[in-house]
Amino acid sequence: MERPDPIQDYLQRLKPLARANLLTELERLEMCGTEIPGSAEVVASLRAEFRKDGSTQTRMSNPSRYFFAALEPLLIDGAPEHANSGRMLRGSLSPIWEWISRDLLPTMARDYATAITDMIGTDKKREAQQTASTFQTKVLKSLENTLSTPDGANQTRAKLATYTASRSVYDDLTKMLCVLRAREALLKFNEALPPSLGKFEDGQVAKVTALLDVFAKGNTEALPFALALVARKLKTSWHLIRLATKAAPSKNAADIAAMPYAITVSMVLDRLDDKRGALRLALKNNRVLVAREILTDIYDTEYALQVRIDALDHSDWGARLKYLMNAIAELVESEVSRFPDNVGHVLGSRSLRSHHSLAGRLTYLAWKGRDVVSGGAAYCKKLIGQT
Repeated sequence: MERPDPIQDYLQRLKPLARANLLTELERLEMCGTEIPGSAEVVASLRAEFRKDGSTQTRMSNPSRYFFAALEPLLIDGAPEHANSGRMLRGSLSPIWEWISRDLLPTMARDYATAITDMIGTDKKREAQQTASTFQTKVLKSLENTLSTPDGANQTRAKLATYTASRSVYDDLTKMLCVLRAREALLKFNEALPPSLGKFEDGQVAKVTALLDVFAKGNTEALPFALALVARKLKTSWHLIRLATKAAPSKNAADIAAMPYAITVSMVLDRLDDKRGALRLALKNNRVLVAREILTDIYDTEYALQVRIDALDHSDWGARLKYLMNAIAELVESEVSRFPDNVGHVLGSRSLRSHHSLAGRLTYLAWKGRDVVSGGAAYCKKLIGQT
């Protein structure tokens, strides 16, 4: 007689909502780089149940999908443990929706879900969007009231903690509140932007800056979200800093920090942190060529920050850049060290760090200040020798 699988037995004892939340939490921990022995089997089982289309991200129900539509351009699939100015984690939506439906406005949420499901079933998409907008306004007003006091905020944190262990979900809830307040202005701003921003040079920078200036007059708190919409249009992510550097009187970090859109430098560092997570996952899954592309992009971003901001090393931006690049160097070192010294590795190729024919300078900048992590110059020479 075949013995029952204790893991499957445990999973089946959980309610469907609990199993779905468990899958979200396990994927969140994976994005953070947390290893949980034996979790692969559980994740595979839960994905087979909830992701019959083979996707690796939670699919929202129609009521929640319509409700969160205004947030879609601002959502990212990333680790919740680092800053994301102007963006929200997609993984936060499920626990937020459960909290809205079960704790904040349970009756209204149930009525909304019933109404919008009927509209979708009869292909009344415009009416469904209007219904979603009306419910967004109700949630907005209730949120403003609930979060207006310390007790209300603390109770909200406690309730959200019953749906997820993510420490960022409350912050994402407050971001959602800000976006809902400015949703019409953000939509209008996004529609005014060009479909794409290629090299993002002087002419385009001036036009986008003018649009941002108008937006900021009545929506100061939502400015990071407007900047995130700009970033989505860019072909090269680090070009976002040009909104600050081109307006500054000099390249000095202090002058750039005083510019209205100085937050763009932090936002580029946020994206560098995203790439660190992507690099870790690529290496974990032995996708070395993907890791090579990510690493090249990382080095390009570091170089751009170094050459466009003077005295960067003496700023908070520089400290964060150094921390991120040290962490990235550790990932690369761990991967390369798996191979004998006489065996080349694509991540140690000279061409990787000589992108755009900047061999000497990129090699220096990419490994500058890392002696404490990887043995400094000796380690650098070791990698350069592996082609």
